Amino acid sequence: MYDLPSEDPEEPGLPDEFHDFQPKLLRETCQSPAYPAQDMFMSADLNLYYDVRHIGWYKRPDWFLVLGVPRASNQTDLRRSYVIWQEGVSPFLVIELLSPGTEAEDLGQTLREVNQPPTKWQVYEQILRVPYYGLFDRYTNTFRLFQLVGPRYQEIHLPDRQFWFEEMKLGLGVWQGQYQGTEGLWLRWYQENGDWVPTPEERAEQESQRAEQERQRAEQEHQRAERLAAQLRALGVDPD
Repeated sequence: MYDLPSEDPEEPGLPDEFHDFQPKLLRETCQSPAYPAQDMFMSADLNLYYDVRHIGWYKRPDWFLVLGVPRASNQTDLRRSYVIWQEGVSPFLVIELLSPGTEAEDLGQTLREVNQPPTKWQVYEQILRVPYYGLFDRYTNTFRLFQLVGPRYQEIHLPDRQFWFEEMKLGLGVWQGQYQGTEGLWLRWYQENGDWVPTPEERAEQESQRAEQERQRAEQEHQRAERLAAQLRALGVDPD
C-alpha cells in the first residue's frame, strides 16, 4: 500500500492496519505501577511540535509516551497535538513502526536537507532528548531500542527482545499471539513477574472464567450438601 499515491503529495501513502492495531495494544497494556493512568499521556499518529522558533515544524510518531503529564479527563480537553513548549515535558519513549517508505529516516540514515526541518532521529536525540527510542519492524520481526547516553543514542542489546524500564516498573517486549483476531508478533508491555499485561478483552475473559469457576464450585458444594442431606434422611436424621 505504500506504493499507492496519496492525495497529499508530501505523504508516502496511508497507514496500514498494523499501524492501527499495534499502537492500540501498546496503549491497552501500558499500565505502570509507578505511575497512575491519569499521569501518563500516550498517543499515536499525533503531531508533535518541538521548536517554538519554527512553530510549523512537527514530527508524527507512530506511538509515544510522556510520563508525568495528565491525560485529558474531559472530551473537550482532548489534545489536537502535543506542543512541547506548552506541555514542558518531552516524551519518555517514542516508538516508530518501520515501513518501506520511512525506514531510512526512522533509523537515522537520512541527512538533513538545507533549509529543511531536522530528521526524526535528530529531533528525538538532539532536540527533544527522548530517553528511549524504539523501532519495531514487523517484516523482519525485529525490535531495536536506543537509550540516550550523553549526547547520543546507544543501542541496547536485547537478546530476548525485551527490556525492563525501571522508571516505570514495566517491561516492553515482543509477544507472539492473537490481537484483534490477527495472529502475529506484537510489541506489548509485561509485568515484573514476566506476565504480559492483559488487554481489557483478556481481563473480561479472565473475569468471566473466574465467575464460571466460582459458579461451578458453588454448584458442587450445593450437590455435596444435597447428597449429605439425603444420606442423613436415609439414616432417619432430619438435616434441617
